[in-house]
Amino acid sequence: MLTLIKQATVFAPRILGVCDVLIAGGRIVQIDNKIDIQGSQLSLEVVDAQGRYLVPGYVDSLVHTTGGGGEGGFNTRTPELDFFDAVRGGVTTLVGALGTDASTRSLGDLFGKAKALTNDGLSCYMYTGSYELPIKTLTGNLRNDIMFIDPVIGVGELAIADHRSSQPTANELARIAADARVGGLLSGKSGIVMIHVGDSSRALDLLFQVQRDFDVKLSQFYPTHINRSTSLLDHGIEFTKGGGTIDFTASTTEHILKMGELRASHALALALEKGAPDHSLTISSDAQGSLPHFDEHGNLDGLDIGSIASIHDEWVRAVVDHNVSIPNALAAATRNPARVLGLSHKGGIAVGKDADLNLLEPSSFTIDSVMCRGKWLMRSEKIVAKTAFHYTRR
Repeated sequence: MLTLIKQATVFAPRILGVCDVLIAGGRIVQIDNKIDIQGSQLSLEVVDAQGRYLVPGYVDSLVHTTGGGGEGGFNTRTPELDFFDAVRGGVTTLVGALGTDASTRSLGDLFGKAKALTNDGLSCYMYTGSYELPIKTLTGNLRNDIMFIDPVIGVGELAIADHRSSQPTANELARIAADARVGGLLSGKSGIVMIHVGDSSRALDLLFQVQRDFDVKLSQFYPTHINRSTSLLDHGIEFTKGGGTIDFTASTTEHILKMGELRASHALALALEKGAPDHSLTISSDAQGSLPHFDEHGNLDGLDIGSIASIHDEWVRAVVDHNVSIPNALAAATRNPARVLGLSHKGGIAVGKDADLNLLEPSSFTIDSVMCRGKWLMRSEKIVAKTAFHYTRR
């Protein structure tokens, strides 16, 4: 089927103005001021999108697709991601990760969930490894995981500056980065190293040490949770000016904000004001991850669950509350993560890219419709996608 979206205001994420967008074979094949198709023998769906914003589907670089948590005992393990939550949140591409718990959670389960979400209609990838060292892998070798296992695009989220980490040394981290890079080079993938950054005052010091002491560039690392504090944000801005990309976590709670964390939207605005390159900033949800509250002694005193809808909420809040331009705010949820993840066919509206699209109501930015790889998953705020467990009674 051909799909022709008519007269939408297109943010690619840069603004293209009012355009028609033609989709075939799951990809965007034409963008023009006006597209007319006459005499076609193919089935054609025409969508009147006048007065709507058409934006890329969101690219979420950190989702605990099989659940996370567990810091408060087995009963605090969080549930796995619901496919329909991702659709409602406008996320069409996501990367699954293990976190603190790589004992009761497994890479095999993560692989199965990535395949399931992709089969159901999204585009799901994964990181090998977890918080801990030595690195856990599927094949027994980090480089081979990236090279031979299709959904694996990098390693992470490896923890530093956190009391829950394995306290890696610069030598260990340099070796991991080198193996991931070579695996990426040989397979045409990013080979990125996603780094969980805790609240220790050491912040990103270990990453800068690796850059100084070894032939490893900052761009090989992708640190997340950089909005934990203003001091960590300042380290992050320095990191971007050295060629790296930093990630802000959209999921949060009022309790965590009172402890000094910045909203992702606020951190994005501050980073842009302080001169961070606009292409080096991303927002991820950390969905299904636990949002633990620790007291001053490091004891757990509360727990919440990250939401995949938070990406949409935070880039919109950046526009509405912090006067960030729509293209810059939207890029942090689309183009920029797609770039650092090596997914050149994702994160934008351009000829040849996957037709991953969201239609938004412009006054409220409400997500109206969601398309992934040319197929509608939600129309007029109603889910139209079905999974293997979705049955329609006749």
